[in-house]
Amino acid sequence: MQYSEGQVGRVFTVRIDDGEDFIKEIRRFVTAMNIRSGMIHFLGAVRSAKIVTGPKEPVIPPVPRREEALGGWEVFGFATIYPGEEGPSIHIHTAAGRGIRSLAGCLREKAEVYVVVEAVVTEFVGIVAKRTLDEKTGVDLPVFDKVLP
Repeated sequence: MQYSEGQVGRVFTVRIDDGEDFIKEIRRFVTAMNIRSGMIHFLGAVRSAKIVTGPKEPVIPPVPRREEALGGWEVFGFATIYPGEEGPSIHIHTAAGRGIRSLAGCLREKAEVYVVVEAVVTEFVGIVAKRTLDEKTGVDLPVFDKVLP
């Protein structure tokens, strides 16, 4: 087990509007505010989104199972922010629902907002972390500065 200890820094509320790409805009915001580590809570709706809903089979490395939410889905979720190879790396998980259908998983590639997505971005200070490609799993994983014996 790895970990890092820090404190809460700045807290932001963010509104992403109809037609904007939630993933692109939240990444742009995090970059503009120079947030190196933190978390994001969000809620709202998407017109369309791509979600990885787990692996096709529980093997290492995993092969992602992909789903697409089309036509106006309610969403809420959580994300972590750590430095990555090319700037901030944001790992976003969401639960999405429309009618009696629901999906949960990793929000990837695109998420076009329907009406609005509201987000609360909390910055962490003092955290020593980075997200790098883990060769065994083939997944970008966070790496922290301390190990619990």
